[in-house]
Order: sequence, then C-alpha cells, then structure tokens
Amino acid sequence: MEFPVIYKAPLFDGLTHETVEEILKLIRYKIKTFRRGAVIFHAGDTVSSYIMVLEGAVKGEMTDYAGRVIKIEEVNAPGSVAAAFLFGEKNIFPVNVIALDACRLLFIERRDFLRLLMSHDGILVNFLGMISNRTQFLSEKIKFLNFKTIKGKLAQYILQKAGTDNEVSLDRTQNDLAEFFGVARPSIARSLGEMESDGLIRATGRYIVILNRKGLEDIINA
Repeated sequence: MEFPVIYKAPLFDGLTHETVEEILKLIRYKIKTFRRGAVIFHAGDTVSSYIMVLEGAVKGEMTDYAGRVIKIEEVNAPGSVAAAFLFGEKNIFPVNVIALDACRLLFIERRDFLRLLMSHDGILVNFLGMISNRTQFLSEKIKFLNFKTIKGKLAQYILQKAGTDNEVSLDRTQNDLAEFFGVARPSIARSLGEMESDGLIRATGRYIVILNRKGLEDIINA
C-alpha cells in the first residue's frame, strides 16, 4: 500500500494489514491531489463518495450572514470527510471543504463503498461508530453556537471540560477556540481576562482553575 496511514483509519480499526489490502483489491477507488488553499468542495455540492484524507489535512468552514467565517472542524489523515452525509436523503456538503495544506484524498464511490461495508462486519460497525461520533461532535458544536455571548460559550466549554473538577487543562489554544466559536481571537483573550477579573476563574495558559462555578453557570443561564 502506497499510503500506510490507511491502516490506521477508523474505518479499518481492528483489521489486519493483510485484510485491508485484500478488501481494497475488490473495490474501485481514486486518489486525488489538491494544493494548499484549494476549495475541494463547496457547500451544497453532492456527497457521492466516501472520502478519506491520506496526506495533509482539510478543514470545513462556513460563512454566516454577517460574513464571519466559522471553522467547523479540521480533518487530518486518516480521517474521513462528510461520511455521515453519504447515505442521507439530503446528501450534500453542509460546509466548504478546503485544503489546509497540500493533501491527497481517497475517493470510493457510494455504490462501491456500500459493497465495502457489506464485505466485512467489522468495517460496517466501524462506520456506524464514526457516524455516531460525528453526530455527537456536531451536536456539541451547535450547542456552543447557540450561546449569544462569548463568555457564555467559554463558560459552557470550561465547565464541560472540567466535569466535576475545579481544575482543567483545555485541549484548544485561544486561536483554536476563536475558530471553534466563530469569533475573533482578541475577543477570547478579553473575555477570559474579564472572567478572571470577576473572580470566576484563574487562567494560566490553557490551565484553568474554576473559582466560582455558580458564577459560570449564571453566565450560561443568562
């Protein structure tokens, strides 16, 4: 296999290299190369193939009515792109898909991909798990977008990551959070600073100590 990363793909989790190779011999697929910054798909394009990132990374982003660009997610090799929309009644890309850097994608047309799913129970179970995980991610994304204020988004994010603890190390940088929430990076820094001044949190880089959990909950419920 020219791209050994394919063996690590969630779709083939639990399968041996030999099994993956034998299965891929039975179906047709294409590999395409895209330059950095290329718009691979536009929102509204038909999802007609299962798509896996073999090299590089792509991102999904959308523009709201105010003209703000909101990054929905980033997909690195060997992740899949829009897999949950392949068999939907409305099988179209919900966002623009853009190459973050030079990348190569593997395409398996829907008919051939269905044959692939039917060829091995393990692949079918993996695919269903991938779709479930994607649904959970998008549900979380929608929940954050529903908050009107940046403080509300941050409060929800911090409490969710902390769980029952009062200390948490965030898994995203301020720049990542700005893209995730669809706001400017200075707004994230300013809001964190105000929350710290108000005695709600103490922030050191990504490390957050919750000083007033009730205060954070009040921001969410405001």
